Amino acid sequence: MQLLISVAGPAEARTALRGGADVIDAKDPRQGALGPVPLHRLAAIRAAVAGARPLSAALGDAAGEEALAEAVAAAASLGVAFVKVGFAGVTSEARARRLAVAAQRAATDLGTRLVLVAYADWRRAASLAPASVLAAAADAGAAGVLLDTANKGAHLFTIESPMSVAAWIAAAHAAGLFAALAGGLSGREFARARSLGADIVGVRGAACVGGRTGRVSRTRVAALRALAGAAPPPPPPRVLAGRGVLPERDVELPEIVGRDDEVLHAARERA
Repeated sequence: MQLLISVAGPAEARTALRGGADVIDAKDPRQGALGPVPLHRLAAIRAAVAGARPLSAALGDAAGEEALAEAVAAAASLGVAFVKVGFAGVTSEARARRLAVAAQRAATDLGTRLVLVAYADWRRAASLAPASVLAAAADAGAAGVLLDTANKGAHLFTIESPMSVAAWIAAAHAAGLFAALAGGLSGREFARARSLGADIVGVRGAACVGGRTGRVSRTRVAALRALAGAAPPPPPPRVLAGRGVLPERDVELPEIVGRDDEVLHAARERA
C-alpha cells in the first residue's frame, strides 16, 4: 500500500519526500477536503518534488464543465501526474458523468490522470453516493477513485463500515481503477486499510505537528511510511503502474503513539 502525503507548499513537499512519501499531494487544508493551492504555489511544489515522486493536485469540487476543464488543464500544464476532483453539491448522476468526461478529456490531452473523489459523508456534502462516483469514474476512463470525508470532524471508519469500504474497493478494482482511502486516517488504521485492499492511503493530519493545519513532520511521515508497509518506491515512471499496487513487505509495526522519535525508533527496530 502506498502513502500519499498532502502538502501545502514546497517546504512541506521536501519534508514529505525526505520522510519517504510515495505520492506528494498539493492541497490547501484550510480550504476544505480538496482545497486547491494557487497555481504559483503548485508550480513551486512541482519544482520541489522535481520528478522524484508522482505529484497530485486537489482541484476542489466540480462546479461547471468549462471551469473544471480549465482548472484541470492549468494544473496538468505544470506537469502533475494526477488531478483530484470532488462532487460536493452535485446530486445528479448524469451531471457528474458530464463533469467527469470534461475533466478526463482535459487531463488526457496533457498526459495527466484523473482521480474522482467520493465522500463517505455524501449526504452531508450534498453529493453522490460513493458507488455513483465510482460509476462516473469508470465511464469517463479515470485512473482511480478516492473515498474521503468532506467533514474533517468525522473519520472514514466512523461513517462507513469496513465491509462497505471493502465492497467499494473491490468494485473499483473490477472496473480497472485504483482505490485510495483518506478521511482522518491515522497509522493505527493502516492495517485495516491494507486488509480491505486499498492501493493508497492519503494522510494530512497524522503527518503533521499541530493537526491538519499544522506542519508536516519528517519523522511522522517516516513512521507512517513504515506502517503503510509499502516497498521502497520504484523510479517515478513505474510508480502506480496499472492499478497502482507496489510489492509489499510482510511486516507488522506498532501504532503511531507517543513522541515522534520514539515511534520512528520502534518502527525501524521492528522493520
